[in-house]
Amino acid sequence: MALFASLSAHGRRFSAHLKTFWGASQYRRVPRQRKWVALGASLCDNDSMVTNSTIETLLNRRSIRKFVAEPFDDDTVATLETVAQHAASSQYLNDWSAVRVKDPALKKRMSEIGRQPYIAEAPLLYVFVADEHRNAIIAESKGVSTDSDTYGLAGSYRFSQAQNDAVLALHAMETAAYSLGLGCVILGSLLNDVPGLIEALHLPQYTYPVLGLAIGKPDQAPALKPRMPRELQFFDDVYPSDDDATESIKERIGAFDVSVHEYYDLRNTDRPVDAFSDQIASIAAQRMDAAHQVIPNATSQGFRLDR
Repeated sequence: MALFASLSAHGRRFSAHLKTFWGASQYRRVPRQRKWVALGASLCDNDSMVTNSTIETLLNRRSIRKFVAEPFDDDTVATLETVAQHAASSQYLNDWSAVRVKDPALKKRMSEIGRQPYIAEAPLLYVFVADEHRNAIIAESKGVSTDSDTYGLAGSYRFSQAQNDAVLALHAMETAAYSLGLGCVILGSLLNDVPGLIEALHLPQYTYPVLGLAIGKPDQAPALKPRMPRELQFFDDVYPSDDDATESIKERIGAFDVSVHEYYDLRNTDRPVDAFSDQIASIAAQRMDAAHQVIPNATSQGFRLDR
């Protein structure tokens, strides 16, 4: 009971901290709960939603693109990196790594690749990498030939799982950072130029960049981005793909379009942004350029995605 009381008290203190940090506008009373919870939690369609400090951290996350110019202490960096190492790993192969980008010139190069100036200003910047290079060294030391047709660490399955592991590690680090009152933004934009990124980071054979992560003390407090109704993303037993389900998607996306449009109108008052469905249509009509194509870039890194 004492432990439960301690954890409950911690949850209350953390909730109060978040309310102060993000501002009262990001919090709301939830019916039947008689307490303040993160606005993300209050948007759940279940009035009796269970919540604690971990859930509030996850529901209150938003991308931060402006940071206080303040360096990190070694203890915080070590903590974030250790948390990332404790994420799940497929078959315990530990087939991911992360490059700390510290050199200002290299940070600037990352911002050029990502076409986002704020990348260069991030106090802490990582690029997470699918990494079978280390395992190839280990395998060769045990007499396994990486040139063999039966070599298993360079095929499509391991490439996919290594990417999954890198994402899991990044997400663990991101969540830990938010729990410490820090802000983050995940940088898929670094994949704008995969060959350029590989060259800049000197990534060896059997490695492939997955995502970047910028971390720092927030110098902005953006609104929470709306999320789809749960029914559009969670299904019982099978994926609904009949005509009724298709019509339901079209109908429900209309209401979601309104929510997304309102969000962007408030965030970018001087720059109109298309509704969600229009954004999807625009991206769907774009032809993928060579820098974004996975197969040729992965092949040049030694992966054999036809296996």
